[in-house]
Amino acid sequence: MNAVVSDIPLEAPHGVSAWLNYTRNTGVRPVNYTFDPPPGLPRNSGEVDARLVTIHDARAARGLSLDVSGFDLLAHRGTLMTFAEFQDSAAVKAIDYPEVGAALKSTTGADKVVIFDHTLRDSTLVLGEAALREPVRRVHDDQTIASAPNRVAKHLPPDEAAWRLQRRFAIVNFWRPIDGPVLKMPLAVCDARTIEINDLLPSDLVYRDWVGETYSVAFNPRHRWYWYPRQTPTEATLLKIYDSAEDGRARLTAHSAFDDPRSPPDAPPRRSIEIRALLFW
Repeated sequence: MNAVVSDIPLEAPHGVSAWLNYTRNTGVRPVNYTFDPPPGLPRNSGEVDARLVTIHDARAARGLSLDVSGFDLLAHRGTLMTFAEFQDSAAVKAIDYPEVGAALKSTTGADKVVIFDHTLRDSTLVLGEAALREPVRRVHDDQTIASAPNRVAKHLPPDEAAWRLQRRFAIVNFWRPIDGPVLKMPLAVCDARTIEINDLLPSDLVYRDWVGETYSVAFNPRHRWYWYPRQTPTEATLLKIYDSAEDGRARLTAHSAFDDPRSPPDAPPRRSIEIRALLFW
């Protein structure tokens, strides 16, 4: 997470200027709720630091991959395709989870994939909960270096977890649109090579039955942002949320929804699903 600028390939002149909501580092730990918090508490604490940045067209870029930049695009046609189908959580777990797990194994060479949850998002929502939520319009990463091993302990039997934690594992999000190409509120992702450890602000993410630790992100002018224009339901963005390997490959990336100023005024809502998986080698 401390690459020099010369390590990063020059880009074709394709991009858009847009606002991203960073978090200002005030020294106070941010807390974000996935539901309406107790009276008197904000849904999201932390001081917003909005910055106008250039978001590059990843389709025109070279040298991007899950282990290099922390993200990649994968062709993937699943059995479930409509928003109504994805709202059937049992069907997602029975049909989509195995398909995504097989795609991740094939793409990464992992010998085991454990999918542990998923979230549907709809840009018409103002506030959502758990299974159906609004797009997140703040720069973040879903796990921290400290919290990621807890996911292994949470989702594997104790003996296997202890063994797996001695080897390489990663957390990867499998993100894709539903019902049509993304014309509104697309997903921006940050090149992992431009993120520094001091940019990462540990934060609480509060569920009704679980408190996770995520990273909010402070602005750094070195950050280089990308998006996949008009991403379709047969394309999945792979996001490196965490990697235990310390051999120079990307360990994590930051991401955020953003308002594309070139979106048509009558663009349909952005609907998407992200499936979160543990990968083991």
